[in-house]
Amino acid sequence: MNSEKVIVANIKCNGCATTIKNELLKIQGVKSVEVDVENDSIDLSYENIQRDLIISKLHSLGYPEATEKNGLLLQLKSYTSCMIGKINNL
Repeated sequence: MNSEKVIVANIKCNGCATTIKNELLKIQGVKSVEVDVENDSIDLSYENIQRDLIISKLHSLGYPEATEKNGLLLQLKSYTSCMIGKINNL
């Protein structure tokens, strides 16, 4: 089992956190996801999958790893993911 903290960009609220958690838990092999909105971090536990798959999923949602360039398109994707997460929290 692998456990790690990933620092990402664009987390704005609990709606973002809900989307991130729901989408990452859909990946077979991801065991747990905890999002820390205040510190822009995600604590993950996973097994039998490549880390790159998780990072790619985060990137596609608009939450790139903090070491990546955070362009306008990714910011727009994160706002969409944020809205979806807020709706799912209702």
